[in-house]
This record gives sequence, structure tokens and C-alpha cells, in this order.
Amino acid sequence: MSLDLEKVRNIGITAHIDAGKTTTTERVLFYTGMTHRMGEVDDGTTTTDFDEQEQERGITIYSAAVTCTWKSHSINLIDTPGHVDFTAEVERSLRVLDGVISVFDAKEGVEAQSETVWQQADKYNVPRICFINKMDKVGADFQEAISSIRKRLGGNPVPVQLPIGAEIHFEGLIDLLTMKAVYYKPDTQGVKFTESGIPEALVEQARLARKELEEKAAEFSDALMDKYIHDEPITEDELIASLRAGTISGVLQPTFCGSSLKHVGVQRLLDGVCRYLPSPLDVPPVVAHDPTGGGRDVELQPDPKGPLAALVFKIVAEKPVDLCYLRIYSGTLKTSSRLLNSALNRKENISRVFRVFAKKREQIDFAEAGDIVAVIGLKESLTSHTLCDPKNPLLLEKIEFAETVIAQSVEPVSSKDRDKLIGVLKALARQDPSFRADVNEETGQMLVSGMGELHLDVLVRRIRDDFGVPVNVGQPRVSFRETVTKVAEAEGRFVREFAGRGHFAVVTLRLEPLKREEGAESWEFEDATPAGTLRPEYLAAVRQGVEDAAVSGIVHGSPVIEWKATLVSAQMSEEESSELAFENAARIAFENAMREGEAVLLEPMMKVQIVTPDESFGAVNSDLGVRHAVITGTDIRGHFRVIDAHVSLRELFGYTTALRSLTQGRASATMEMSHFAPVSGKDRF
Repeated sequence: MSLDLEKVRNIGITAHIDAGKTTTTERVLFYTGMTHRMGEVDDGTTTTDFDEQEQERGITIYSAAVTCTWKSHSINLIDTPGHVDFTAEVERSLRVLDGVISVFDAKEGVEAQSETVWQQADKYNVPRICFINKMDKVGADFQEAISSIRKRLGGNPVPVQLPIGAEIHFEGLIDLLTMKAVYYKPDTQGVKFTESGIPEALVEQARLARKELEEKAAEFSDALMDKYIHDEPITEDELIASLRAGTISGVLQPTFCGSSLKHVGVQRLLDGVCRYLPSPLDVPPVVAHDPTGGGRDVELQPDPKGPLAALVFKIVAEKPVDLCYLRIYSGTLKTSSRLLNSALNRKENISRVFRVFAKKREQIDFAEAGDIVAVIGLKESLTSHTLCDPKNPLLLEKIEFAETVIAQSVEPVSSKDRDKLIGVLKALARQDPSFRADVNEETGQMLVSGMGELHLDVLVRRIRDDFGVPVNVGQPRVSFRETVTKVAEAEGRFVREFAGRGHFAVVTLRLEPLKREEGAESWEFEDATPAGTLRPEYLAAVRQGVEDAAVSGIVHGSPVIEWKATLVSAQMSEEESSELAFENAARIAFENAMREGEAVLLEPMMKVQIVTPDESFGAVNSDLGVRHAVITGTDIRGHFRVIDAHVSLRELFGYTTALRSLTQGRASATMEMSHFAPVSGKDRF
């Protein structure tokens, strides 16, 4: 059956850890009829957190996709992790989603990871609605949460509801579109509710909020603005249409309130998804590139009859074959079809197509543009790869992931398991683009790298429990980088004779610092030699030598970042030059230029946020001083202090445990990668 794209919503739920994403997802599945009982995070019985470690730890680790229906709308919903170590799961989900529900804790408001996922949504221009959850929690403050979204995120939250009471007095909500009070019946798990007049004490507050809502909505409709100026009645449908326009344009975020745990407000949140978040028809067309070198760009409309273009955004390593998640941007994907992976220029088979419900699947014959599905049969495709019609090659923009910041050694307990471990590491690397596994060719030591201690701990548990390979692990260690600090020019000469022939190449490189974009590593290579100086294959060899040298590191053995290399001059011999010679000459020139350019060792700096009781503020602050932290800000949140700081990652190993000891377990900390910085002046090479 073909999709009615106007009634399709591809959405995600994002938030800081413990804001209530997974509980909200459980309520959504129950009210849409996809489950007959609601699971609870604390009991380890939720639908989307079906992995054993997720249930044991009480957190979301892997993004989980679910398809459900609400009031004739088809909703593809992805529940994403809140912990920063698993931010790659959020990144790849946001890349393929059309809209997001941003969930906030009514007591905490905007928290550290709230900022990160909001910025990720900004990066992909994903429209949002907000849900102020946990209105029944001690310290809940709806208006303060709204204020924190404005101040800390630069958002424009527009309440479409007001809470009736807060904390233990939270009773229900006021719908500002209908101007009715809504009370949910707890004995029906919130399925039934009653509507009545607004309580006398809240009438004036509701009237003012409605007026503000009309003012915000009028900005997106001339007809509505005319009515607002002349104080004429504005209907519910007019408000919805205008708020939808403002949401899709990214200018405002309709804001809801409730308590997912107490079954309050989730149905109206679902109404908001259908009313305000975009369908695939409402978002700008996706631009695909011609991988054959034609240089053309193609705007892809979500047309089932258009050229096929699907993006692989998630891979789950399963036995006997991987399960790959796809977002179809154009065309129709059919079971038992042969497609082109345009990133690799290789053919792939799609043996079966599934509509996904967490760990359950429903096999379907085909899927169309605008849909999110899973497939099996792909052998070589990875996250970010494009699948298309072999007769019409198209290449979608890749998903960029942050670099790893922490590493540790991992070795099999028994040498007979070595080959099996290597296979497992390859499978995990296919599944998780923020995980790397390398084997030191000289020592034979295996190193795994990831986004944090928890990330590596989860992966090691998977190696032992899911794949059955007993392993020993070393202590975590920082993943360093190198960079050059000043412009330097150096020559590389490779003049050798072996294998019965001479090899000659001379290369001069200019190496200079390159300012990178925030959060991304960058480098450039430029050929400044006169045209015809080198054959194309020799120029390609120079570039390859430079890239290889940068990846391997020069002085400390760490990858080099933030550099620009310019080929200034080159000499070749018609009889003795070779690609091998130019590759090695470039490598030597790069190494010499790094030394001349005063290379420095860089370490990852983490952005840390600590929430601590007032009475522990001094002890926490002193401890941060010992760790050479740079305090970037402090704030007061009720009886708690919020400290923002930048701290070297090597100072933070085991910090969560130390913080619990300092505060009797009452403080919490979140951290994420901020930037790379020189280790210290004495470490310059």
C-alpha cells in the first residue's frame, strides 16, 4: 500500500539523560495501540531499550526505531540515547529525521546534553516541538524551564499548554487552543480524560498566555495578523496552521507539558506531532551528487516514481547477516533487488525489507520515498553510504562523526581466540561509526577507541557477552593529536636503487596551521607547481604520501590535525621516477616540515557540567582546581549549584566515582568533547 506522504512523520525524541525520553516513547506506543502494556525503565521492561545492557543500566545506548499510527498518521519514531558517549547514535538519527520532540526535565530545564542535541538538530535544520516533562517532580517549574530554553539554547518556545499546579499538586493542563482544562484519569493509565472550564485562579494567566500565543502565530499569516491587530476572534484551526508554518521554518517551537510517568499529556503531544512537525513533503528537497564525475547536483523530491536514493544510517551486527536501517529519499525500494552502493561503486543485493518495531519486524514487499525501513542482504555497505539504481548513480551527503578521544588495549584471554576477536572488532566497527579498532603492526597489540569510558565499557561487555570472546583490557588512555604551530617549508628526497632499478623523487612542501571548523578535524592539500610539472599519477602519489604521514603521526605517533600542505616544487626523472618514490619523498618532506614547524602534542579537552548541592560547592570547586580545570561559568538552580568547566580528559578518568565520594552521592556530572589543546609548553617538539 502506498504511503500518503502528507500523513507521514519521521521524528525522533532527544534529551539529556534521565529527562524521560524512553518513558515518553513507552506511553506513545501504548496510546497508539502498538503495545498493550507500558514498560518501565526502572523495571527494565521498556520496548525500545531491549538490549540487556540498556535494561541493566537503565539508560538508552542504541537508537531504536518504531513505526506506529495516530489519528490516521504514520509515525516513524526513533528513541535516541541521552548520554554523551553515544552521541553518534543521535547524530545519525537526526540526519534522516524530519522533526524532533525535545524533552526537558521540568526541574532541571536545559542540561548539558540538551544543548548538544539541540545544536545537532540546528546543524541539520530539524524542526522541533518541546515537551516539559516531569511536572510532578519536586522542584518542577514550567516557566523556568521555558526561560532556560530561551537563554541557553536561543530557542523560541511557544507554550500551547499551561500546567495546572506543579510537584505533588500537578493535576492536569490547560489547552490554550481550546481554552479548556484537561484532567487525566490515573485509573485508566491516562487513556480517559475530562475537559472542563479553566480553574478560577488560572483564568487570567491562561488569557494572557493565549494572547501571547496568538501574537506569535500571527507573525506567520497576514490574515491572522489582521485579525490580531483588530482584536477579532482567531479560530483553533487558524492557530494550528500558522504555528505549523512557524515550526517548519524553524522559527518557533510549540511547547507542551505533562508527566509521562503519571500518564499526563502524551496524547496531546502526539496531536502536536501530527499538527506541527513536517511531513517529508514539507522539508526542502535533498541534494544528491553525481558520483561519475559529471559534477551535476540533483534535487530529490520524495516521489515514489523518482530515481531511487536511500541512505544507510544505522547497521546492527547480527547473525548470520547485518540489519541495515535506511531512509528512502526518492524512488521505491523493492525486496529481492540489486542496487548500486555509489560510495563504493559496488553492487549490493536487498534480499528482504522490513518495517521495524524495536526488536520485532514485519516483512514488506516494498518501501517508498519518505519511509524509514530496515533491510538485510547488504554485505559491504556502511553507515553514510548511498544505495541507488545502477542505471542512475546518485550520492547523498555523508554523515560526519566526531573523532574518538579515548583508547584502551584489548587482548583475547586465549591466543586461539585472536582471529575471532579481530572479526568481532570489525563487526562492531561496522555497526558503530564512533568506534575504532587498530592493530599495532610492530607489537601486535589491539587498541579500541571510543567516545568515553562508558562507551568502551559497553563495547567490551558486548565482546564478552554477545560474541562470547573472553578478553583482558588495559587501562583507558587519552587519544592524542599533533599539529604544526608555524609555517615551515621542507624538502623530501627519495633516491634509492632496489629491485634492479632506480627510484628518484624530490618534493618540497610548505606546511602551515589551518583553522578548523568547531568540532571537526580538517586539512587541505594544494598543488602550487606549474602545470605539467608532474604526471597525474605522481601528483596523486604525493598526495597519498602526505595523507599517510598525517594519519601515522610524525613525532609522537598521533594523527596530525589542522594543517594545510602545499606542493611548492618537485623534480622527476623520466627514467627513474616512480609512484613509490614520490609517495616516500612526500612522506619525508611532511615529516621534516612538521619538525621545522614546531609540532605540538594536543590532548582532548572536555566540556564538563557538574550539578552539586550548595553545601558541597566548595569541595567540588577545590577538586576541579586540583584537576587544572578552567571554570567557564556557575549558576544557581534551586538548592543546587551548576558549574561549567573545561578539563583535560586525562584528569577525568574515574571522576564520576570521585565526585560521588565528595558529595555523598548527591552530585552529578556530564561531559562531552570540546576541543583539542596543547598539552603544555614543555611538550613542544
